[in-house]
Amino acid sequence: MKKLILLFILITSLSCSPNVNERLEVKSPNSNIVLMFDVDSKGKPFYNTTFNNQTIIDTSYLGFKLINAKPLNEDFKVVNSSSRSFNETWDMPWGEQLHVVNHYNELKVELQETSQTHRKLNIVFRIYDDGLGFRYEFPEQEQFKEVLIKEENTQFNLTKDYETFWIPGDWDSYEHLYNTTKLSEINALKFAKHKDLAQSSIPVNAVNTPVTMVSDKGVHLSFHEAALVDYSGMTLMVDTENLRLKSNLVGSINTDYKVKRSLPFETPWRTIQITDNAPDLIASNLIVNLNEPNALGDVSWFIPMKYTGVWWEMHLGKSSWDYGMTLDANGAWVDTGKAHGKHGATTENVKRFIDFSAKNNIKGVLVEGWNTGWEHWIGFEDREGVFDFVSPYPDYDLYEVVRYGKEKGVDIIMHHETSAATETYEKQQDTAYALMQRLGIHAVKSGYVGKILPKGEYHHGQYMVNQYNRAAIKAAKYQIAVNAHEPIKATGLRRTYPNIISREGLRGQEFNAWSTDGGNPPEHLPIVAFTRMLSGPIDFTPGIFNIKFNEYKDSNQVNNTLAQQLALYVVIYSPIQMAADLVEHYEANPEPLQFIKDVGVDWEKTIVLNGAVGDYVTIARKERKTGDWFIGGITDENARVLDLNLDFLDEGQEYTAVIYKDGENAHWNSNPLDISIETIEVNKTSKLKVKLAPGGGFAMSLKK
Repeated sequence: MKKLILLFILITSLSCSPNVNERLEVKSPNSNIVLMFDVDSKGKPFYNTTFNNQTIIDTSYLGFKLINAKPLNEDFKVVNSSSRSFNETWDMPWGEQLHVVNHYNELKVELQETSQTHRKLNIVFRIYDDGLGFRYEFPEQEQFKEVLIKEENTQFNLTKDYETFWIPGDWDSYEHLYNTTKLSEINALKFAKHKDLAQSSIPVNAVNTPVTMVSDKGVHLSFHEAALVDYSGMTLMVDTENLRLKSNLVGSINTDYKVKRSLPFETPWRTIQITDNAPDLIASNLIVNLNEPNALGDVSWFIPMKYTGVWWEMHLGKSSWDYGMTLDANGAWVDTGKAHGKHGATTENVKRFIDFSAKNNIKGVLVEGWNTGWEHWIGFEDREGVFDFVSPYPDYDLYEVVRYGKEKGVDIIMHHETSAATETYEKQQDTAYALMQRLGIHAVKSGYVGKILPKGEYHHGQYMVNQYNRAAIKAAKYQIAVNAHEPIKATGLRRTYPNIISREGLRGQEFNAWSTDGGNPPEHLPIVAFTRMLSGPIDFTPGIFNIKFNEYKDSNQVNNTLAQQLALYVVIYSPIQMAADLVEHYEANPEPLQFIKDVGVDWEKTIVLNGAVGDYVTIARKERKTGDWFIGGITDENARVLDLNLDFLDEGQEYTAVIYKDGENAHWNSNPLDISIETIEVNKTSKLKVKLAPGGGFAMSLKK
């Protein structure tokens, strides 16, 4: 329920003369961030920004290049402006915290061309203590009904050669390793082809967002977007000589425009998170705050949970997604009696996961490979019509599995792999969601592996943005929460549609099982925490206990310690967290399994205790239901000792702390399973030192 704690709105209308160089200014509530807007002698709108009296964004121009129309980027005058202050506190139905403060100062600038067309364009700036967002508004106007956007020319003109943590501006995939270079050294085009990705398209030297930067003076910036609706995803083209970023929207082979909209409409927010330290980047709520309030109302039918599933065993090669069926002449799947016998989603196997979950405080089981079509799901041009989302394989009794799960208190999580055949999925969504509703299934993991059908579309263009959003909005009508893989980027829409619970959108755990480049290096997640995680929850699938899985893949492994795998349940946030390993590996390690049994997934409060981008991070979270605290810390390939001050604990309360930490000889490669478990009593006056091994971490439960 939304609680309006404080609301103070001051609106001042300012009539502005058409003269140029009439500066408009707006400050953050604490006055540390100042944004200035103006138009130059040619009527070109621009802005700049200072932080703690230092210019961080120099003169940066705004506007659009259109199809079959004059660009919207000059010949403007300011015809009006207004400002207001806004302060509220709203409640997350689930999330990293319960209460969220939304406090900003806003400047709205109304522009109109002085030429014969007299087209209008508004720009709205919102300035927070932790950054800013701005968006374009195309108001209703008589001679301007539809816009075909060839490119959005939004600039971010940097003043320093920041250390930058980036992935290529791939129009199809976010599943790249992060690079760490100077801004002036970014070269995304060298990643134009990647043999471990099912699809990839990098047309220009651009980066995907969030992209995070750190100056030698400690200024931290992260560029992203918020409220991405009916618009193309934005990459940022890099001018390495002038240290400038410029919006480069994802396009389509099928059209010469990148966005088509009817007026009136608003673009997504262009965002810059601005802090003087790394932990405050994670603590920022800028992205969710720039989205509209909850449009769904009560979503108590979704309960945050931990889950197991038939998934990791496929990546290891222990079992398969497909059963071994054949398409007949009519395009129907038939069982020829020649199944290969490695199918993972069998009734018996899923019941085994249900039994394990029921015993270990895990409330969900994901089942991949349950439905017909996996024999023909990727690499084929004729994927439309291959999958359906109601027909199980012969060895999987969907109704019996659901019944058995309910008997044990465990929910089934549905899986819909679309193979990027969007028309097939869109046609079947109502039928598939209705089946889930009848069975009492409230969560689905969707997938979009492969090149998008129809041909010529990309994962992150306007067509697919609408596909993803429509699927989630429709799912809410059936009381279904969506965890999307191969998704469009997270932009805070979980505030407006709280059934958008998590998503992939990064290089995940599965790359450790089969990638040809050695898997995710130890620095990967200490970068992810300050980049991808700033945009929203991540379904990373932690909890691999069998770090070196030589019985399945002798050339692959997880590149961190067992203690770090436990820490990820706290560090990498999601309201659903997978215990991703095989049942037999958990049963062989009951002591570290205890942390997975205990750790929460829904938080009242989150505190980032320390961190440096790409190096290490420690996060403490307070569970909503119990008031217990959990702490996780991870490091890169370097060992380090972290000082922990527990002064955030409740006054006068004693806690039993169980610490799962790297053993004396732990190392991500040579000795990843070396773990030490210690139990001590602590309170808010306690101070601890924790040693992290190379590629290591620690996890801690603090129970009252």
